[in-house]
Amino acid sequence: MIQSLRGMNDILADDYERFEYFLTTASTIAKRYGFHYIETPLLEETALFKRSVGESSDIVGKEMYQFTDKGENDVCLRPEGTAGVVRAFVQHKLDKKGGIHRFYYHGPMFRYERPQKGRLREFHQFGVESFGVASVYEDALMIMMISDILKALGIGYRLKLNSLGDQHCMPAYREKLVSFIESCGDAICGDCVRRKSTNPIRVLDCKNETCQSLYVNAPKLIDNLCGECQNDFDTLKQILDNHAIAYEIDTNLVRGLDYYSKTAFEFVSDNIGSQSAIAGGGRYDRLIEFLDGKPTPAVGFALGIERLMELIVMPEAQREGYYLGALDPEAIQSVLLAAEKVRRSTKGVVEYEPRSLKAHLKGADRVNARYCAVIGENELTQNSIWVKDLVEKTESLIPLSDFFA
Repeated sequence: MIQSLRGMNDILADDYERFEYFLTTASTIAKRYGFHYIETPLLEETALFKRSVGESSDIVGKEMYQFTDKGENDVCLRPEGTAGVVRAFVQHKLDKKGGIHRFYYHGPMFRYERPQKGRLREFHQFGVESFGVASVYEDALMIMMISDILKALGIGYRLKLNSLGDQHCMPAYREKLVSFIESCGDAICGDCVRRKSTNPIRVLDCKNETCQSLYVNAPKLIDNLCGECQNDFDTLKQILDNHAIAYEIDTNLVRGLDYYSKTAFEFVSDNIGSQSAIAGGGRYDRLIEFLDGKPTPAVGFALGIERLMELIVMPEAQREGYYLGALDPEAIQSVLLAAEKVRRSTKGVVEYEPRSLKAHLKGADRVNARYCAVIGENELTQNSIWVKDLVEKTESLIPLSDFFA
């Protein structure tokens, strides 16, 4: 028997109800904030992620599904969504048009890492990207949108916040951090040795316990911000305070991708084990320029859908649509014609085998239908259909000519 690949799961009916409920909820909220849907390919040039995510990241260094296709192109399955949206933004010359462009997207991403609870090799993200707004108020909008989505789904969270500075304050801080890392000598892990020369700030995100104990005394970027970055960070905190969104400052929060600057944030849950991050994002004002576009301020976030699935509080299922069946074999054609009318405006489920009325009522319960509609010998004679409202407990005989006329 052929089985699915490790870390790549099927989404069956029961789980898909939660999956679909999440997508509907998150998409509705994104639209209310003024965002429009965008779809990008699953397969992209590998260079896109090397230039955007960064070669120092674990995603590029260890986790990409990368291969050479039949045209000798170096390609990979997308490991995250932002880079593809930025590529589309630049390719379609939206950067040249100016103005504000706000997008949301959802779909599968792929990373070759050890599967565990809340972490799969094929997983799904819901993401939002905003281009053309430099104001920290747009950063706050992102956080408020995630908060609204999680509240709508009944999911509790803690919000972690940090500032990563910009090109004005990062160089001086980088020198201080590299000096500190070098002072640790051989005590740091191999990954941190590599990161020291590629993207030193990433060492603060190291999961090695020995490294973490050493970095407690590392200089903090938040203590080395320039005036503009400090003002933006203070303003962001004030906005969140005004909207009663609680947060905690995490000076080691650097995000896993190289393209972030200034605001960085992460939403975590205490109810899903070690993989506690459920959403995160921040500002990436220089990424469009890195990908050959016109310098454009940008900010965004992504939520991991699989990590949220078991936390979603589903609304009570409401009875919906019609169950239709025949009491006699001669009635099935009339039932099918009635179902065709039903499906023009609502759900219609047909039982093809003639059954007793009691069996059809049980069938309507199984599919959670609001109405059970059947046709038997008497109904055929009268050219009608018997309908029972399973919520109001009422029943009626309706002429077929009037049924969904």
